[in-house]
Amino acid sequence: MGNYGKGDTAWFTHDRFGMFIHWGLYSMPARHEWIRHTEEISDGDYRIYFDLFDPDLFDPKAWARAAREAGMKYFVITTKHHEGFCLWDTKYTDYKVTNTPAGRDLLREVVDACRAEGIRVGFYYSLIDWHHPDFTLDKIHPMRNKISAGKFNKGRDMKRYAKYMRDQVTELLTNYGRIDVLWFDFSYPGENGKGHLDWESEELIRLVRKLQPGIIVDNRLDLPGSGDILTPEQFTPDQGMVDEEGNPAVWEGCQTFSGSWGYFRDETSWKSIKMCIEMLVNHVSRGGNLLMNVGPTSRGYIDARAMERLAGYADWMKYNSRSIYGCGAAPAGFPAPPDCRYTYNPETNRLYLHCFAWPFKHVHLPNLAGKVKYAQLLADGSEIRRREAANEVHSNLNSTTPDNALTLELPVLLPQGTEVPVIELFLK
Repeated sequence: MGNYGKGDTAWFTHDRFGMFIHWGLYSMPARHEWIRHTEEISDGDYRIYFDLFDPDLFDPKAWARAAREAGMKYFVITTKHHEGFCLWDTKYTDYKVTNTPAGRDLLREVVDACRAEGIRVGFYYSLIDWHHPDFTLDKIHPMRNKISAGKFNKGRDMKRYAKYMRDQVTELLTNYGRIDVLWFDFSYPGENGKGHLDWESEELIRLVRKLQPGIIVDNRLDLPGSGDILTPEQFTPDQGMVDEEGNPAVWEGCQTFSGSWGYFRDETSWKSIKMCIEMLVNHVSRGGNLLMNVGPTSRGYIDARAMERLAGYADWMKYNSRSIYGCGAAPAGFPAPPDCRYTYNPETNRLYLHCFAWPFKHVHLPNLAGKVKYAQLLADGSEIRRREAANEVHSNLNSTTPDNALTLELPVLLPQGTEVPVIELFLK
């Protein structure tokens, strides 16, 4: 495993919650960001979207405000997705936003708007490029079933493409100030695929570290030791993650409100607000971050379904963000009760009990007898009464407190901000 330097993940593991933004030409057909692949669309047929891309309702300040209100502390935006379209005024291709009817550098406007809201800046950059004249045919290319590799690849040179990537990454890491996260996507080594030799990943990562010391880089370059974070996609690990050597790793799950990353008009598999909040809690409770995605429309606004879920986060985080920021997994020996998750802040020595289901009257917390000096409902700061007398029968309900457990006496009704109720435990 090579030594390629490391990024500063201290802020990352504190902030825990970010916004992923997938936005490109695929927002116009509005039926998946992989549309060129799934429908095997030629470059020529795809051109119509480039010629007509005109996000007249684009309002990056509204995006940034929605992210901040939702409690998101950083964002990662697709500067270039697999289609090859560039959201900034790059010098190295004509396939860029300034040559569309939009006519300006929209990436810069997003960056400026997010910085104004105090949100850290992250760039997604696809290693894949189905438009570039040097990108060769492979197993996921849109033309994989339409033309022979020999014919398609004639005159193409992946070394020139790798140089193109380094030139573009240099622009992105030079012209937009400090960049906190660089999210490469993705490698698929093996037969008829592409990996670190195709991307010239070693040279690429060394360039990144030189241009932006301290930047966080993901793990998708097919180059062990080059990344700072693991990035499980569309699933939540059932426990904390480890690196190649078995040590605890910094990780970030990337998830969607629906089943796609880009705007998908007709999709119906949207997650409930409660499920979205539970996903955030699940990630933090296992020591991870959540990068939750929005896919703006081709006219440049975030649609009502996504805004509803961002507002759900905002309502919950307004009262419960203390259980997220600065928190991670609970100390060993404190198993959460059924249908509950713990997060823990080591700086304040507070444990947070998130109740995915609200028990009637009582909840028993194993191994916490004698270890809690105060308990309160986080949403409103109201005291939660507790008892520790083992095996003592209470009232005609025959409720007992198990050995070594702390029993909390719960209210039946919950106050505002409790889509997922949180109880704050002040440890001794």
